[in-house]
Amino acid sequence: MTLVDRIRLLANQRGLSLPRLEEELNMGNGTISRWRTSAPGTNKLEKVADYFGVSIDYLIGRTETPIPNGNSNKGIRIPVLGNVAAGIPIEMITDVVDWEEIPDAMAKAGDFFGLRIKGDSMSPRISEGDTVIVRKQDDAESGDVVIATINGDSATCKRLMKYESGISLISFNPAYKPMEFTNEQITTVPVHIIGKVVENRQKY
Repeated sequence: MTLVDRIRLLANQRGLSLPRLEEELNMGNGTISRWRTSAPGTNKLEKVADYFGVSIDYLIGRTETPIPNGNSNKGIRIPVLGNVAAGIPIEMITDVVDWEEIPDAMAKAGDFFGLRIKGDSMSPRISEGDTVIVRKQDDAESGDVVIATINGDSATCKRLMKYESGISLISFNPAYKPMEFTNEQITTVPVHIIGKVVENRQKY
């Protein structure tokens, strides 16, 4: 297994594509794929290894043991909060229903929590029962998958699209119509972004 294949496997286990991983690591598009023909610098290897909580030796195939000997740091535990509707918004349950681990390097990049998905509006990419890892932030770029609250007491997982006149919250499932809000409605309804989905951990 090559370096790129091993990184792709680790990324797939977290529901990430290589372009998404490169974005999370602030690397240029196609950087990791180019490592098939040119060796990466040690600093970039360290960044990938820290993100996944594995050793560089594991990435380059010197060992099949992901965690270095004597390293008991398995990551940072974050709470998985109650169900979030991936469809018609429902009230967000704030009870902790589970726990997930994220790499220490990821945890240092912001404040994270998990949310359990309910509904099929984000299928096939995000399914009912999946846990999405969310970085807390009150804004996001057009095209990002976000968790948004609507009318203060409900939350939904959707792709955010921004326009000059307002925003749309869009489902991946075409059976669901976009939720559209004017700039005025964003304030009066109100609609708030509470976080950006950075990873999906699928239920098998």
